Amino acid sequence: MNGKKQEYAVSIRNMTKHYGKNRGVSNLSLNVEAGDIYGFLGPNGAGKSTTIRSILGLLRFQEGSIHVFDMDVRKNQREILRTVGYMPSEAMFYPAMKTKDIIRLAADMRGLDCRKEAEMLCERLKVEPDKRIEELSLGNRKKVSIVCAMQHRPRLFIFDEPTSGLDPLMQAEFFQLVLEYNEQGTTCFLSSHVLSEIRKYCRHAAIIKEGKLICSDTVENLTKSNAKHVHVVRDGKEEDFMYQGDLNELFAGFAGHDISDITIGEPDLEEIFMHYYDRDSEGGAEGREPVSSGPGR
Repeated sequence: MNGKKQEYAVSIRNMTKHYGKNRGVSNLSLNVEAGDIYGFLGPNGAGKSTTIRSILGLLRFQEGSIHVFDMDVRKNQREILRTVGYMPSEAMFYPAMKTKDIIRLAADMRGLDCRKEAEMLCERLKVEPDKRIEELSLGNRKKVSIVCAMQHRPRLFIFDEPTSGLDPLMQAEFFQLVLEYNEQGTTCFLSSHVLSEIRKYCRHAAIIKEGKLICSDTVENLTKSNAKHVHVVRDGKEEDFMYQGDLNELFAGFAGHDISDITIGEPDLEEIFMHYYDRDSEGGAEGREPVSSGPGR
């Protein structure tokens, strides 16, 4: 028996953060294993940024605990920030500074010489070092933010909506870099509302809604639920829906109808995501299974 203790890059236990009377995050718990690429899914306002800022110690939460590589964020924030490469959702820099000066400043603040890594990243991401920040588009500012987060080769990447504003080619290059760093041991925790990114690049994922964690599991397991995607041509009309239950009851529901075609398969992550949300709206989700919907009669 292997007695080696599981190492977590991030461990959150029963964390609650409210903004006065306004909702933030409620009783949230999750673990991100070291070496993982972990997706944090939810629409805008769900609590993703609040969770990330709490992990970094940038927000004071009222209840619970957060540890990064076994370090308590309340006691060891400075040490934690040395191990993390953080990219916020909005790339805000001094507008009159040149790109190269922003990147150098980010390295100097850590007391590191990152010139070689920064040059490689700028070349890969097509960052123009002599441009002033005020001359850059949103996408180009995001690329500067990526370089600042990656150039010191941290143990943990934390990205908040990293591909927003990037064109498709740069999105692909960004994730290629993530995969390369991950192969060398870097953990990645990224928030997103783009389901295709999570499905393609992440090994684990969690879904958050209105400050509460709905579920967390491997991406593979999330898409291997008992629910099925049903496509049927009934009485000359095409229908698509999710179904969870006895297939005999499904077929009984088609009695008396003209069925010219029917296909039953596994749902994709987008459908799983929407059904977790639907189930939560109908009274809460326990476990991993998404809500089901049967055929209309």
